[in-house]
Amino acid sequence: MVFVLNKNKKPLHPCSPAKARKLLKQGKAVVHKNYPFTIRLKELKTQETNNQSYRLKIDPGSKTTGISIVKTKEVVFLGEIHHKTDIKQKLESRRSFRRGRRNRKTRYRPARFSNRKRQEGWLAPSLMSRVDNILLWVNRFKKLIPIQDVSLELVKFDLHKMQNPEISGVEYQQGELVGYEVREYLLEKFNRRCVYCHTEGVPLEIEHVQPKSRGGSNRVSNLTLACRSCNEEKDNMLLNEWIEKLKKKKTRRNKLIIENIKMLEPQLKKSLKDATAVNATRWKLFHELKEAFEVVECGSGARSKMQRIHHSLPKEHYYDATCVGESTPEQWMFKTNTVLQIKAKGRGFRYRSGTNKYGFPIRYMPKTKYICGFQSGDMVKALVPKGKYKGAHYGTIVMRSTGRADIKDLQGNRIAQGIDSKFASVLQRFDGYSYFLQKRTS
Repeated sequence: MVFVLNKNKKPLHPCSPAKARKLLKQGKAVVHKNYPFTIRLKELKTQETNNQSYRLKIDPGSKTTGISIVKTKEVVFLGEIHHKTDIKQKLESRRSFRRGRRNRKTRYRPARFSNRKRQEGWLAPSLMSRVDNILLWVNRFKKLIPIQDVSLELVKFDLHKMQNPEISGVEYQQGELVGYEVREYLLEKFNRRCVYCHTEGVPLEIEHVQPKSRGGSNRVSNLTLACRSCNEEKDNMLLNEWIEKLKKKKTRRNKLIIENIKMLEPQLKKSLKDATAVNATRWKLFHELKEAFEVVECGSGARSKMQRIHHSLPKEHYYDATCVGESTPEQWMFKTNTVLQIKAKGRGFRYRSGTNKYGFPIRYMPKTKYICGFQSGDMVKALVPKGKYKGAHYGTIVMRSTGRADIKDLQGNRIAQGIDSKFASVLQRFDGYSYFLQKRTS
């Protein structure tokens, strides 16, 4: 579906690509934005109906966030936001440089870290970046389509309830969600494979490290995933007893299982970093969305998975977003077959020179951001008349101080090198993100 704006840039109902192509061909509309593709009408209609509302569904993730826009039983937009994962490393690198420079120039200056009091609700920059990315795109979508409601997956893993399932909640013990919360946690914790023989692509069973018949509990720290053969072979033995039995027959499989058992104990106590990041940002995101929307529907990751399985949809972030909350109908009708992949790139870096592997400068960056009217990262169309790269090229431009440019496709692969920038024309200015379209998994 194509987003539509009126003459005053107010959002209207999206239309089909065929209708958008017809309006553009007749001159009744112009291209407003390429990603996500949006057209703007030239004439202001006398009667515009905006009585239908759309719902924005969000599945927050540590590395990738799923986005879906639906109307009743129709899915009109699918997308994924890929967050930056190197913020912590860059901050640590900057801190080390600043500390070294300070030690050289102002070594007797008193420390100031004790005076920097953080405000209430403060989040680390690596976490706040995820929240800012989602909020920015929520505001962008509100300007492109009349969104009235929002659904948010508030929690993926309720760690407290998994550790103490008896505290409260009949739904967790006897209802529809029984087993989904714990199983999804274990699948991500142990990379969806048997912890003993590392077999993948087979049905996995929840296995007790210390058997219940030997005093083991149902705490999540006592649970792992095992294939049927390993689960039956271990039976009700303790790990040390099973190791002694495996040593009697020195096969390649037994040696592998013994090595994996020795590495299992630290894994049992290892927490999920990604799940912790999602849990740390969920309430900040919820309160920010609450200020923008009157009602924010919330759901858990277990419910989203259960509804995705009910609709026979594969495991993708945008499908998880589609199945968030109780507003999910019994059947979906997909009006789009493409997924917009949005990758956060940032606004550049502060380095003024490129270095070799030893840290010595080998080239210097241009002092100006715009060269020949282009900025590195702009999406362009280049029509090269002759030479090695003759033809039409679409992608992002990388400018050189000489006025020459390289063209990269939407996946980051270089498709043209050292062409004259006069052959290029801007399609969309760089806004801190890169985009590419992908067919949805059916």
